[in-house]
Amino acid sequence: MRQTTITSFFDKTQQSPTKKEVVAEKKEVVAEEKEVVAEKKEVVAEKKLNIIAEAKNDKVKVIAENITTLKVDAIVNAANKSLLGGGGVDGAIHRAAGRGLLAECRTLGGCKTGEAKITKAYNIKTVKAVIHTVGPIVYEEVTEELEEDLYNCYKNSLIVAAENNLRSIAFPSISTGIYGYPKEEAAITATKAVKEFLQDEEQSKKIDEVIFCVFGKEDEEIYSDLLPKVFG
Repeated sequence: MRQTTITSFFDKTQQSPTKKEVVAEKKEVVAEEKEVVAEKKEVVAEKKLNIIAEAKNDKVKVIAENITTLKVDAIVNAANKSLLGGGGVDGAIHRAAGRGLLAECRTLGGCKTGEAKITKAYNIKTVKAVIHTVGPIVYEEVTEELEEDLYNCYKNSLIVAAENNLRSIAFPSISTGIYGYPKEEAAITATKAVKEFLQDEEQSKKIDEVIFCVFGKEDEEIYSDLLPKVFG
């Protein structure tokens, strides 16, 4: 009798799950596995960032990466006046973003030197927007006017970011390619513009992170030496 009672108890309490329950459990397991994989990918991506230098305030960094792969709210495009694409960073951003970017840029009516305009990021899924700015062209030497134009590229891009609630922004080295601006002088102006923008208490509240995205050993050395001098 005792054996019969025990068997009856297990028959009632350990019933096989229904097909629906099995399917539901499998779906939950798959979902959990996907979340784990996604988290691991994010961690790996963060670890792979090549951070060259970082300011004490943690807001300003120098990173040697492809700007189109950074996970930020906005990347800045060193554009030409037409905004219709070109070489260097400009071409790389247009290729990564796809035809939608070019189509929107056609509606903007170009951009003057030192000014900044904003578009969607389209196929660049790691950012929310692209801010386009046109740097000055240096033919012989850097004049005060050219320096002011470059300063305004950084300042106006930051203003556009703040106005659009874009709290992290990455800059390329504007005008230092075929536009001929000496790299060290450009870096001095770039860091000065960012520092003075962040010194404005109200504006600083709107920006969490500024990245100087550099390419090549020369830029890495210039910015890694300059950053602690400017930002501490």
